[in-house]
Amino acid sequence: MRDVAIMDTPLPKSGQTIQDRPDNLKRGCFDVPYPQGILNLGTKTYVMGILNVTPDSFYDGKRYATHESAVEHALDMVNCGADIIDVGGESTRPGASPVTETEEITRVIPLIKLLSKRIRAPISIDTYKAAVAERAIDAGASIINDIGGLRMDKEMARVAAVSQVPVIIMHKKGSTRTMQKYPLRKNACAEIRSFLKKSISLAVSAGVKRERIIVDPGIGFGKTVQQNLEILRRLREFASLGFPVMVGTSRKKFIGAVLDLPVHERLYGTLATLAVAVMNGAHMVRVHDVREAAQVVTLCDAIGNR
Repeated sequence: MRDVAIMDTPLPKSGQTIQDRPDNLKRGCFDVPYPQGILNLGTKTYVMGILNVTPDSFYDGKRYATHESAVEHALDMVNCGADIIDVGGESTRPGASPVTETEEITRVIPLIKLLSKRIRAPISIDTYKAAVAERAIDAGASIINDIGGLRMDKEMARVAAVSQVPVIIMHKKGSTRTMQKYPLRKNACAEIRSFLKKSISLAVSAGVKRERIIVDPGIGFGKTVQQNLEILRRLREFASLGFPVMVGTSRKKFIGAVLDLPVHERLYGTLATLAVAVMNGAHMVRVHDVREAAQVVTLCDAIGNR
């Protein structure tokens, strides 16, 4: 299968241009509807627990190879404080090879069907393929988490609109094989905001309601170590877009670069980044270590008077 990169999708001509607005910076809370309820983002920081059913993910590859072990881990994450379970069937680590649509469907759909009967927390599908997202929603998923920012599959925005589910739009530069070879060059935050505005315009033009859009600056996806740190430092600037912000730093390489630690020793570094993200306005964090993350964000919420 070819290595899929971000497509240069033209900006819609429907007038759905997204602008940075200073008054958006004052908005702290967002009610994001999903089929079974509402995500009250801003009243607390939501914790999204990562559930990878892949053989090659950078941290938990092969760990949950059977549906039974994956379901048990999801139940444990919910008990530890996960508000959302994010199911992924394809590794998106730097350098990873893509898998076929059929293989990804085989990995995630039976699991989502099982999970939807066992947990009340919403399930998100971590995919950039529209067909996988559509099948996952039919199986019980209620959120789309698209690392391609709706740009790797032109049908994804339509699927989100028709399904009436929230969509997390993430920034990624290039493909998984090349993104760290050719990272962003100059003003990373400005380029990320520009990308996100274009993707949001695509979503709105396809019929996705604005209240169902969440943005993710894509830490670790085509950024240098210093750019990842800068994104965390300047995270509040993304609030100017007028949408809730999700952040995913869990055990990523930039943490290891700063601390000179391998992936299995990056928990404390991860928790430090989560504290910074929450204090700088993150509405949701995506993590492997739910119990520890939930404690950190709860205390940060208390300090920040959420």
